[in-house]
Amino acid sequence: MQSRVWSLQPLADMTAKEFQDWQALLEERVGIVLNEQRRSFLQTNLATRMREVGVADYATYYQQVTDGPRGAVEWSHLLDRLTVQETRFFRHPASFATLESYLQQRQSAGLNKPLDLWSVGCSSGEEAYSMAMVASQVLSGTEQAGQFAVTATDISMSALAKAREAVYSARRLEQVSTELREQFFTTEAEGRYKVIPALAARVCSARLNVLDLAKAPMSGMDVIFCQNLLIYFRRWRRREILNRLVECLAPGGLLVIGVGEMLDWQHADLQALADERVLAFTRRA
Repeated sequence: MQSRVWSLQPLADMTAKEFQDWQALLEERVGIVLNEQRRSFLQTNLATRMREVGVADYATYYQQVTDGPRGAVEWSHLLDRLTVQETRFFRHPASFATLESYLQQRQSAGLNKPLDLWSVGCSSGEEAYSMAMVASQVLSGTEQAGQFAVTATDISMSALAKAREAVYSARRLEQVSTELREQFFTTEAEGRYKVIPALAARVCSARLNVLDLAKAPMSGMDVIFCQNLLIYFRRWRRREILNRLVECLAPGGLLVIGVGEMLDWQHADLQALADERVLAFTRRA
């Protein structure tokens, strides 16, 4: 009874030193930078998890998540709370219009090899399945129909579990046309929608920390989407991540990043697309 009463009590505010310690840990391990404006976000999510595991102060919990194998497991649980973001299908329509146009141009040019696409920071999978729908539509009726695969990576295990389950609320599908909804989803209980097995089979979800891109097995990717991710990193780290992604991109491949996430970045191997709606590049052949 006492533990239940304690769990309802608000935790004390973080001290400046405790906040600095947590800031440093997050940046060191996953590159995420939390400024003072996001202090309440951090404190709220830490407090929720601390109540679940029965820890009463931030310093003790910090010690717990940094201590050995058990700490690594707890860190994984905490990270799920701190990194899972709200998303939806076709979140930035112009990016997917760019993808469609790019794939159509490849078809017209006779580039008929199977396509490898990559959603970096895929969260619960909406972006990856949106990419898969576009590829399926473009290749439909051609000799390459179905010859594509989408790799979806994220650091959050719970987000990846949701991506593999591939069941979504109607709100997440608000920007999916009726035609695509009927073609690629089945209706589930409580007004939810499930990605059809044929499309889900084209998407492979895997855990990846973008700080470890140098060790990632992906290479020769035809399309890479990295949107709504770089904003959480310092500018020098954003450049480092993007430079690594270019190395993973095939000659002629397409890289799409979030509009406004890295306006002053350039790379000698890339050609920027002349479209003010998107921030996208192709790798020089």
